[in-house]
Amino acid sequence: MATTRTAKAHWEGSLMEGAGQVALESSGVGTYDVTWASRANDANGKTSPEELIAAAHSTCFSMALSHALAGAGKPPASIDTQADVDFQPGEGITGIKLSVNGNVPGLTAEEFAEFAEGAKKNCPVSQALSAVPITLDVTFTA
Repeated sequence: MATTRTAKAHWEGSLMEGAGQVALESSGVGTYDVTWASRANDANGKTSPEELIAAAHSTCFSMALSHALAGAGKPPASIDTQADVDFQPGEGITGIKLSVNGNVPGLTAEEFAEFAEGAKKNCPVSQALSAVPITLDVTFTA
């Protein structure tokens, strides 16, 4: 059965001088301020669509990788993923870099890298963002 998750945004004013908030409605965990300056320059305590995409991508990738490893009989002790989403005003999102470190007992660094590549290709957020170049940096803790 499909699930739907909902977020709502409210904006007031022009793009450059205005401001808004985004609320995570499904979970109710918070409402976050957003401005153009927080998107195109320094965050200054506010979020951006790209930060929210980075949060979704790092989480989805970690879940997909964990699932693939467990399915192969090698559940991870831990997976830490960072997603860096690059935004260029006038161009849009120009690239995403996933950096993952895994601790998986009984697995080699090479095997972990293969699973990580598979997760990059198959996680639903990666697939939704396939129009953007996505790179992967893998480290492994034995």
